[in-house]
Amino acid sequence: MSTPALPLVAVIGGGPAGLMAAETARAAGCAVDLFEAKGSVGRKFLIAGKGGMNLTHSDPLPVFAGRYRERRDAVAAWLADFDADALREWARGLGVETFVGSSGRVFPSDLKAAPLLRGWVRRLRERGVRFHVSHRWLGPSADGVLRFATADGPRECRADATVLALGGASWPQLGSDGAWAGPLAAAGVDVAPLKPANCGFDVAWTPYFRQHFAGAPIKPVRLAIDDGRLPPAWRQGECVASEHGLEGSLVYALSAALRDRIQAQGEATLLMDLAPGRERERLEAELSRPRKGRSQGEHLRRSTGLDGVKAALLREVLGKDGLDAPARVATAIKALPLRLQRPRPIAEAISSAGGIRLEDLDEHLMLRRHPGLFAAGEMLDWEAPTGGYLLTACFASGRRAGAGAAAWVHAQR
Repeated sequence: MSTPALPLVAVIGGGPAGLMAAETARAAGCAVDLFEAKGSVGRKFLIAGKGGMNLTHSDPLPVFAGRYRERRDAVAAWLADFDADALREWARGLGVETFVGSSGRVFPSDLKAAPLLRGWVRRLRERGVRFHVSHRWLGPSADGVLRFATADGPRECRADATVLALGGASWPQLGSDGAWAGPLAAAGVDVAPLKPANCGFDVAWTPYFRQHFAGAPIKPVRLAIDDGRLPPAWRQGECVASEHGLEGSLVYALSAALRDRIQAQGEATLLMDLAPGRERERLEAELSRPRKGRSQGEHLRRSTGLDGVKAALLREVLGKDGLDAPARVATAIKALPLRLQRPRPIAEAISSAGGIRLEDLDEHLMLRRHPGLFAAGEMLDWEAPTGGYLLTACFASGRRAGAGAAAWVHAQR
């Protein structure tokens, strides 16, 4: 008597969520075919690790889950199965040790993504996962057949269950182009509009400022959203004056609230404290001292320590004449109002918000109206700030979807 073939799970998308879904389904006794539109897997993962691979974060679980805002409860359920500690242990199994940085972020000991990805793909191949690159999924079909565009022409295949892990809509050149949203919506899947997350914002700089200060880091600095609350909810860190406006880690931390405020009100005002640790009254007193023949800029520098891009920001908002009023300047230094016009385009964002609404999925991440079709990763409707939270949720959701697909196909037999 011949041995029955293993049930087949197809995974579409070769980022962290897809690779983790493939690993989990294979470990659960399924055959796994993984399809990737690009010529190799993990391209966005590799680019994200170029500046130092931030794998996860050391926050306690309640704090960690809170980073996912409105989706904290759903993501907390995924993390209950595969949290930051589990992710670090998993990396150790690939020979990659990790450490906790001063900010609480967790990094591989060599700060690189490539060794981890190479080891992971090698282990998946050794365990029997079959990789099919340069296969672009063409969307859901009424007959359940998986259809792909390849360099050699159309290809079709069937699977007992499918996990979609196609990413969001940021960095489309690496494969996450959001092209899946329209076909899935047409197939009755509830898809929230894709929006930029962890993104920069446009500011109407003067030509002079743009020419002389684009790319200048602004540090140290505190930022807060001008939402009428007193005192403002300040965050300290650093950001960058870009050609178009503002970007950088501190801006990204506020980007979801800023984006939503712009969407609701047409604009948002960001407050910038250019002199953290210095009191407004002391600044005003220093600025009120006689110039003694010094230029306006030199007097500002000697009185406040501000020059370069910080002094230029004051001129952008107050104008040259406004710098002669000590009380006004001191107030602006501590809460400089910058009007943000719009988020930068989604293609420039680090990540995206929106996607398949979690209400359209069951607890195993299977689409309720499409039995046997699962989804994971950034194509789901959740978002998080940078700091390892994005990757961790992608890994955890991939694990849950892969386990769900395997359990589902075994139950059908």
